[in-house]
Amino acid sequence: MSEAIDQGTVLVIGGRGKTGARVADRLEAKGVDVRLASRASSPAFNWTDRSTWPAAIAGARAAYIVYYPDLATPGAVEAIRDFSALAIEHGMKRLVLLSGRGEPEAQAAEEELMRSGADWTVVRASWFAQNFSESLLAPGITAGEVHFAADKVLEPFIDADDIADVAVAALTEPGHEGKLYEVTGPRLMTFADAVEEIASATGRPVTYTPLSADAYLDAARGAGVPEDLLAVLELLIREVLDGRNEHLADGVQQALGRPPRDFAEFARKAAADGLWEAA
Repeated sequence: MSEAIDQGTVLVIGGRGKTGARVADRLEAKGVDVRLASRASSPAFNWTDRSTWPAAIAGARAAYIVYYPDLATPGAVEAIRDFSALAIEHGMKRLVLLSGRGEPEAQAAEEELMRSGADWTVVRASWFAQNFSESLLAPGITAGEVHFAADKVLEPFIDADDIADVAVAALTEPGHEGKLYEVTGPRLMTFADAVEEIASATGRPVTYTPLSADAYLDAARGAGVPEDLLAVLELLIREVLDGRNEHLADGVQQALGRPPRDFAEFARKAAADGLWEAA
């Protein structure tokens, strides 16, 4: 799909997040005008303050939509429905939504987008590989000891770079309208497997210790994790990480015509970039 679409300005919601920043960088490299939308942007954008939506949407022709803190949280489905309607009212037709694999509430939000009349694309993603390098589990990797509430469950970790590549294709190329791309990595791994891959890439020992859900959440609360993020973590741990995602999907291949990046490739690159070096 080499023919480009003139998108004008593309709104990137969550433009400083794991996928949003990557989407924005790729769009800018293509010469696309990008408008970042977050609580810290100008104009500011806040999912819980609808008065901020019109200024962010005005004049943009497409949007990459990431809902904070997660599509599984209360109010997300209604927000996606109303944001989509407002976007179309302002002339924005092309909407690309990042969704969560195995989350019924996220699938309900997808359905609202699909009914909106937009030229929609859904990128339904599993657990990010970058959760080991850029947020939740990164401090444990750096310290050499990871604790998390997952034991034998298998997960097809997806590289955020693959998510961004799929989203940018959907925003800039024809043929992705009305497509749901369920994206995963190329193999199933336990969290212990992933940590072992990272240890190999870094050349130093890193251990993994599974905890009960209650023990992990109590520790996270004691470490000062905000309550809204704790609620998302609890959902992921108690429901989504119950084995429901223990199968692969071919969304990356469908969208890009190539296989997804392997977790080992992610680990080698992150190690080479020094992401797990102690300060």
